[in-house]
Amino acid sequence: MLFLQYPPCSTCQKAKKWLDDHGIEYTARHIKEDNPTADELREWVARSGLPLKRFFNTSGLVYKNLGLKDKLPTMTEDEQIALLASDGMLVKRPLLVGDDFVLPGFKPAEWENALL
Repeated sequence: MLFLQYPPCSTCQKAKKWLDDHGIEYTARHIKEDNPTADELREWVARSGLPLKRFFNTSGLVYKNLGLKDKLPTMTEDEQIALLASDGMLVKRPLLVGDDFVLPGFKPAEWENALL
């Protein structure tokens, strides 16, 4: 299982603690230093069954500074994925990637359903 995180993020810290407390093994990856590739994102979005918008960190400074709230609706899926792949800080975190699921953000109930 792959756990993409930004270590200073308090939500990522809570998610990491949740994984550790439940004895779940994972490989941690720093989302800013080793941001997801376009191919990874394309695969993860498809596997998740979620809309692409759920993979954007809509509360992040980069998202707000780029004015993406207004720009995303006019962008193609390929353009959005390329944008996500350009900066890990645009990606919703933490991001947990398993064999048959992808969970953007930390919602303990969702994680429990997928993992326990």
